[in-house]
Amino acid sequence: MAALFWGAWALAGSGVFEQALGATGGSGTPWGMVLILFTFVGMGLGAWAAARFLHGRGLQSLLGPRRRLWPDFARGAGIMFVVGGGSGMVLLMGMTDLSPAMALSVWLMFLPLALLGVAIQTGAEELIFRGYLQQQLAALTPSPWAWMVLPSVLFGLAHYAPEQMGDNALLIVAATGLFGLIAADLTARSGGLGLAWGLHFANNVLALLFVSAMGGLNGLSLYSMPVGVADAMMRNLILADMAILAGVWAVCRIWIARRAA
Repeated sequence: MAALFWGAWALAGSGVFEQALGATGGSGTPWGMVLILFTFVGMGLGAWAAARFLHGRGLQSLLGPRRRLWPDFARGAGIMFVVGGGSGMVLLMGMTDLSPAMALSVWLMFLPLALLGVAIQTGAEELIFRGYLQQQLAALTPSPWAWMVLPSVLFGLAHYAPEQMGDNALLIVAATGLFGLIAADLTARSGGLGLAWGLHFANNVLALLFVSAMGGLNGLSLYSMPVGVADAMMRNLILADMAILAGVWAVCRIWIARRAA
């Protein structure tokens, strides 16, 4: 899978991507962020190609039942927006002074492309971690330590960014790993990627398009956090976000149980 992805990247030309990103001003600009989000198409294609050519499986086998995909996606996104977004915004407004990062008219102009980009980025990551990896490991062993924990650890490590998050970089890995565990559990319980993809999509819309805590990925954010937010304050925000994720997971599990009843 990794070889297929990086092979596709090499064929596309990483130099071309880097030149294009430099021309748009990097991830701190709207066009730079849109470009970054759309490059995740390659990751999604890598997961599909690995399933198709190595295992003889189609894309639908990674996604789960077609009739549940979009309803579950909508449900997951809705729960995250209401529970996670509401709690998160109240928390942020109470802990920091947010300031506009972009004119509302410009933000609205980029919003359709931004939403599509986030859908591509989160969909590609779900295909890789909760689709391909989780399913292939579950086929090898019934142990949750393999199919649930291992992909979640890899998912967390993929978000290690000490240059952006400083001393909180490992805590971000832990928070992202927690999301991976939640998404893995909900994927197994719901029987498809829709619910986890919806949660992931809404989470990243909130984190990238409304208020960005990642200094290098703020090109599409409507609001920004104060420059130089203290590490202790950021640590508290991350820990609170992990608690909110646990609440979102509980709501999703209740909904799954009611659907099964």
